[in-house]
Amino acid sequence: QVQLVESGGGMVQAGGSLRLSCAASESIFSINAMGWYRQAPGKQRELVASLTSGGWRNYGDFAKGRFTISRDITKNTVYLQMNSLEPEDTAVYYCNAHKQHYDYWGQGTQVTVSS
Repeated sequence: QVQLVESGGGMVQAGGSLRLSCAASESIFSINAMGWYRQAPGKQRELVASLTSGGWRNYGDFAKGRFTISRDITKNTVYLQMNSLEPEDTAVYYCNAHKQHYDYWGQGTQVTVSS
């Protein structure tokens, strides 16, 4: 079972930046893909960005050009750098690990962007 610990959420003004971190309990090379999802009140959870063990990245349309997913294999940690944040980015952000046929989730971290 993969355990995920997130950090880095908070409140920021529109146009600002935040970096989220997700530390995994095992080597991220043993995990098929890691990523970030978000869920705003009354909306479905949606993909923000993902990164496979092979290094392939995928982004939600709203994230392209503003958000960047990266990793530090020495720390078993995946990051989400978010720039040019907008009020519409306000949501709970969840770290995800997809390993074999299972999905594991972090506890979520709140991101609030004020106008």
